[in-house]
Amino acid sequence: MINETIARIETRVRETGTIREEEKVELINLLSELKAEVTELSATHKEQAESIACFTDVSAHEATREEKDSRLLSLSVDGLTSSVEGFENSHPGLVQIVNRISVMLASMGI
Repeated sequence: MINETIARIETRVRETGTIREEEKVELINLLSELKAEVTELSATHKEQAESIACFTDVSAHEATREEKDSRLLSLSVDGLTSSVEGFENSHPGLVQIVNRISVMLASMGI
């Protein structure tokens, strides 16, 4: 499920016309890093890993919509950020990547 979710996000990012090419490249690179981190996390925390992937999906959806709703984008990014709380010590790379994705997606809604 996790790999399929991230693959769906990557496809959405590639196909959207609402973000610049350099943002697409950066976001796809971050998604690749996220996939590795979440796959590792899923070995011990499957449900949390799935939540992170799902919140990333919803956040990317809101950020790439033709008609953005800043409130929904903010809520989804807040959920994404919250989904990694508690992993700062055990998975710092995951938290860093999610924070970078969150900031990037939030800035697309401006």
